[in-house]
Amino acid sequence: MLYTVIDIETTGNGYKGSKITEISIFVFDGKTVVDEFTSLVNPEQNIPPFITNLTGITNAMVRNAPKFYEIAKKVQEITKDTIFVAHNVNFDYNIIHEEFKNLGFDFKRKKLCTVRLSRKIIPGLNSYSLGNICTVEKIPINGRHRAKGDAEATTELFRRLIERDNNFTINSFLNPKSRQATLPPLLDKKVVDNLPETFGVYYFKNLAKEVIYVGKANNIKQRVISHFYDKKKKEQTMCLETADISYTKTGSELLALLHESAEIKHLYPKFNRAQRRAGEAVGLFSYEDQKGIIHLAHNRLKLIPNPLIKFYSVSEARNYIEALCKEFELCPKYCHLQTNVSSCFHYQLKECKGICCDKESVKDYNIRVYKAIKSIGIGAENLIIKETGRTENEVGFALILDGIYQGFGYIDVHQSKELDNPEDYQFFVEPKKDNRDIQRIIAAYLKTKSNL
Repeated sequence: MLYTVIDIETTGNGYKGSKITEISIFVFDGKTVVDEFTSLVNPEQNIPPFITNLTGITNAMVRNAPKFYEIAKKVQEITKDTIFVAHNVNFDYNIIHEEFKNLGFDFKRKKLCTVRLSRKIIPGLNSYSLGNICTVEKIPINGRHRAKGDAEATTELFRRLIERDNNFTINSFLNPKSRQATLPPLLDKKVVDNLPETFGVYYFKNLAKEVIYVGKANNIKQRVISHFYDKKKKEQTMCLETADISYTKTGSELLALLHESAEIKHLYPKFNRAQRRAGEAVGLFSYEDQKGIIHLAHNRLKLIPNPLIKFYSVSEARNYIEALCKEFELCPKYCHLQTNVSSCFHYQLKECKGICCDKESVKDYNIRVYKAIKSIGIGAENLIIKETGRTENEVGFALILDGIYQGFGYIDVHQSKELDNPEDYQFFVEPKKDNRDIQRIIAAYLKTKSNL
């Protein structure tokens, strides 16, 4: 069995934008190095100063070096029928895979990660960085953060791992069903194996036990594993930091969505962006003018006593109102999407042929406005949304009182049959804050149910 122990240096712009500046490949038979290839690579883009400070590789050094397509055939041939080995293998493998993909070639090799192998075969180290392991093992690195120096040190580390592998760990990692090569280097496979295949919320944590990402899933294990195969820069960076994963079962997709949203706003994880926003600042309201025409408008929340719905920004509010205009054929002028105009026209909407052009009555126009208002949010009623519980003996539920989300909870199946009114459920609810994202989730859920 032949291995190719590989290390690359890059421009450091993430998986999609990062280009190779140096590559070193050691062909290893498990005992000795039988071939080697090392080369600087012209990345065809500027090398950032901080990368130069780290690696010592300058723009001048790679200016006359071969471009990747000029060495691609050599890389393909020397790695053919070998197992791709690297320290944190997914980084090197994915960068090289992307370079070949740009050339129209599908580069595929079996993989082994010396970080993951070291965690199994040399347990108990404070850090599994190449520098720390080599210090502990007294392996010299002749040129740290240069491809040849790191690849040579990784080869020696791999040789020692093979010698100490009394439990056939390497063979188990090469088993196609093990997923070891695709797992984040800091994450124990047992953590993934123990994940449930049910509705819930999962938490990615770093070595400091800080939550760095919160997600919801209909199948927790399946969704978590999908992150490891994602080639997006954010996903890859997040997985590299992931050292542990915990979860909370919810019993249903709706409760998973509600719990996920609340946890993101509570924990503010670094890799969650969509729902990390602070409190809403803008509200939508309606009023009737002297002609009896119902207007829709937005303003700062503190100036609106009872907003129809809340938003995080003016642009979000305008986009929402524009959508209402399109759906219910409302007048942009009376929705305050434009001001100080005689005719009604909006750059994203068709020319108005309705009330502002005296082509319909106030009554007919207001009917559409009332329909639009009714479609907003989740209404002003008391509502209990019953969902599947986490076990057969319980019911999950979300509680809305006077149009305001109160939270969610779980109750015994038999006990739920004795409760007649939504108000009765407030004694079993886990209180949560209402906000624009929660209203959106519930409104979408109710709309889907009504269309079934």
